Amino acid sequence: MLTSLAAGVVALLLLALAGLPLARLPFAGRMVHGGCLAVCLFLAGLALAVLLGGAPPAPLALSFGPPWGPALLALDGLSAWFLLLLGLVGAAASLSGMAVEAPRALPGFPLFLAGMALTLGAGDGFTLLFGFELMSFASWALVAAQHEQAENRAAARLYLIFALAAGAALVPAFGLLAAQAGGAAFATLRAAPPEGWLAAAVLILGLIGAGAKAGLAPLHAWLPLAHPAAPSHVSALMSGAMTKVALYVLARLLLDLCGPVQPIWWGLPLIALGALSALLGALRANLEDDTKTLLACSTIENIGFITMGLGLVLAFRGADLGGLAALAAAASLLHALTHGVFKTLLFLSAGAVLHAAGSRRIDRLGGLIHAMPATAACALVGAAAAASLPPLSGFASEWLLLQALLAGWRVQEIGFQVAAAAATTLAAMAAALAAAAMLRMVGLVFLGRPRSPRGAGAQEVRGPE
Repeated sequence: MLTSLAAGVVALLLLALAGLPLARLPFAGRMVHGGCLAVCLFLAGLALAVLLGGAPPAPLALSFGPPWGPALLALDGLSAWFLLLLGLVGAAASLSGMAVEAPRALPGFPLFLAGMALTLGAGDGFTLLFGFELMSFASWALVAAQHEQAENRAAARLYLIFALAAGAALVPAFGLLAAQAGGAAFATLRAAPPEGWLAAAVLILGLIGAGAKAGLAPLHAWLPLAHPAAPSHVSALMSGAMTKVALYVLARLLLDLCGPVQPIWWGLPLIALGALSALLGALRANLEDDTKTLLACSTIENIGFITMGLGLVLAFRGADLGGLAALAAAASLLHALTHGVFKTLLFLSAGAVLHAAGSRRIDRLGGLIHAMPATAACALVGAAAAASLPPLSGFASEWLLLQALLAGWRVQEIGFQVAAAAATTLAAMAAALAAAAMLRMVGLVFLGRPRSPRGAGAQEVRGPE
């Protein structure tokens, strides 16, 4: 299986190289994105096989690596879950990208996918950081592809700053762990979990590094600017998959490599920052008049929910409440998967609206349900899931998270009980505001009457020919 994973990463790298000389040809977009579609479906199938196959395969040593040892590939339940998400989101984005003519963005797309796949398939700190930085570089190139517009250049500069800050925090975090353990392999790091000030330093550095890449408040400033600057299928991949890869790195670092014996208070920073992100993202989503910016702010909200779940896992595990820790982990992982799927659907719908109606501004749209019924139906399903309406998947994951938050009183620490009660209140407020934002978006974009000549003449988008 790991050999197949390596082959998939190599195939994506070859597609990136092929995109350079072929970018000017009319069929290059269909060829490169079609290849990415096939690789993503293959990766999704590989992840599903690992999830259903029982014991994970033994790590695979590659023929290259740092001076202290070979690079390692590994897959377990956690990485396979996120690889499944990457495969599904990447396949949808690749299919949409086949109809897009963006030569400058062509090589960066498969490189972006390769970086994320390598991060998820890493079996040591070096490989994980290499994949993480490859993902950051490729996504920055995609954001900067349409650099003729001043706002896109500003978004690319800000995104690069936060990407560099993320790497500058994660490198010392893994360096501290490797220096203590005597190696960078995950098995070596697990055998020597940090304690005391070293554990606190790893926690802070991990939150800064992964939080900056995931768009966790207060490190979220790049996200509402970068998503509108990128092509819509790239925005879908960034919001649906890249932010979850960053949260995977946080979960791998704090839940796995730092050991199972960390104190209860380890979960409090994640719960606090997650609640802040959820509320802030939902509030901003109700104020935005750009469809893609609104969806980006909604991503900040959902990243907050997932981070709260990870914080509850740490706290419940520290309090020796294994059942509640499993509930919080299920809520967090399920929400990561469901958000990746419905946010991809929403971004691709917003891209279809932009192509057909010529605008992302909500006040210049309207009445598109008559001209674009299929796009409207897809957007309605995605918005209903984002609004946590039953029986859709967004309701299931947020319901599990609220159940885990309500069980916070089981931790015999009054400070944590108060924090859990406050986080529950903020999460409920964020969920209500998110529903209002989705209702506003669907109502103003698809219902009513057209508010511009281009919107009145919109037609349903066609797939790649």
